[in-house]
Amino acid sequence: MSRSLDASLFLVLAVLWGFSFPAISIGLEYLPPLLFAAARYDIAAVLLLTAAALRVEKWRPTARNDLAAVAGGGVFLVGGNGLLFLGQQTVPSGVAAILQGLVPIVTALWAIPLLGERLSPLGAVGAAIGFLGVGLVIQPDPGNLLAGDTAARLLIVGQVCSVALGGVLIQRAGPSIDRLPLVGWSMLVGGLVLHTVSLAAGEFPRPDVIGPVSLGALLYLGVFATAIAFLIYFRVLAEHGAFEAALIGYLVPIVATVASVFLLGEDVGVLTVAGFGLVAVGFALLKRRAIADAVGVSTGVGSP
Repeated sequence: MSRSLDASLFLVLAVLWGFSFPAISIGLEYLPPLLFAAARYDIAAVLLLTAAALRVEKWRPTARNDLAAVAGGGVFLVGGNGLLFLGQQTVPSGVAAILQGLVPIVTALWAIPLLGERLSPLGAVGAAIGFLGVGLVIQPDPGNLLAGDTAARLLIVGQVCSVALGGVLIQRAGPSIDRLPLVGWSMLVGGLVLHTVSLAAGEFPRPDVIGPVSLGALLYLGVFATAIAFLIYFRVLAEHGAFEAALIGYLVPIVATVASVFLLGEDVGVLTVAGFGLVAVGFALLKRRAIADAVGVSTGVGSP
């Protein structure tokens, strides 16, 4: 893959995922949050499983490790995103995107009890700095954690923890099935989980909310920001590995913030930007060896 194509794929993926946050905010003006999330993954599951059936010989999960990976990915990695849709009812899309920068840090923390990985002292400092950054983004009221948007922002932190857990559970299961059908089946399971919770919450679509704007937001999320974006992500992952693919997550909030400012007129404060900077610093400390390896420099210390 040429360097120009590398850069193009990274940029396209960042734009597709970055614009998903304002698309969620727009769609939430018309659609119930959990049903909206479920429909997004319904569309993506159909497209990805169709592609898997055409391109992958063994695309049905039958082995125990594959079923465990689909279950973990479906319930936590996909289903947990319902919390993002709930939170974005009041949280600006740019802020919601910035909070996603915590995913690699929380993933590293989940890996300690579930994968037996260790955290070095400097890695622990990095994790602490990352959570300090999240504190600046959330800006909680100590006297009332349910005041203002604090509870909604905590819901998004819960989504981050769920997504990170889902990724670790997939890794722990050690699936042998191809990644394309793995994600497709996970989205199908996650969509069913979200539909179940949506029905339990009494969400029902009204005919009057179905229109060009709501359908446009849903189709963008299901087709472009999920199905097509994941196909691009698979290629980036295969060519560059998990670490460099994860770095896209730090370009996405920038795209999302710019898009939300121009499309939705949102305002992102200085403390929120500073919080994102601390999250990025925390990630750099936590993954310093991977960064050093990526640039061909040896740190001389063990991996966190």
